[in-house]
Amino acid sequence: MFSTSTILPPLTTPDPQPWKVLASEYIAKEPWFTVRKEKVEMPNGSQIASYYISEFPDWVNVIAVTKDQKIVLVKQYRHGIGKVSYELCAGVCDPTDKSPLESAQRELMEETGYGGGSWQEWMVICPNPSIQTNYTHCFLATDVEWLQEPTLEHTEDITVHLLSKQDVRALLNNNEILQALMAAPLWKYLALFP
Repeated sequence: MFSTSTILPPLTTPDPQPWKVLASEYIAKEPWFTVRKEKVEMPNGSQIASYYISEFPDWVNVIAVTKDQKIVLVKQYRHGIGKVSYELCAGVCDPTDKSPLESAQRELMEETGYGGGSWQEWMVICPNPSIQTNYTHCFLATDVEWLQEPTLEHTEDITVHLLSKQDVRALLNNNEILQALMAAPLWKYLALFP
């Protein structure tokens, strides 16, 4: 970490510039698998003949904290890694949602039955900015309360868990929250509200 008296030398080179797209074609256009192949040229003239971009809608996740300071987590199986793990409530920004906030509130209610409380955008992060087009909007919802039974989709098999900050910190330290898009906002939350 730099001390306040540290003086960094001025940058002498310009910032990197966007690449020029010379050609672009879709090689797949399916739900959850939309991929385009592009031929690109870098500012220095170098070309990449086959650069693949995956298109996804924006995603949301929620750090939901109850009035008695329990964090609402879900547990579900993730086929990509073949494991069941703890996660934040999360989902996709549907085209019918007016905003990422509305998406997050809908997902929390559907997956956990919790809602209400005070909401703020906590952070915006990119899943993989080198090859994906989407953002993840992370929200902090405080003083949420249980309002109804969850309304899960037929493809969802989710259990809801209320954990203390200490429990969540232990899960993170033991690599039991594996989804990076969820670990990042949780670490920020625990750093600011130990």
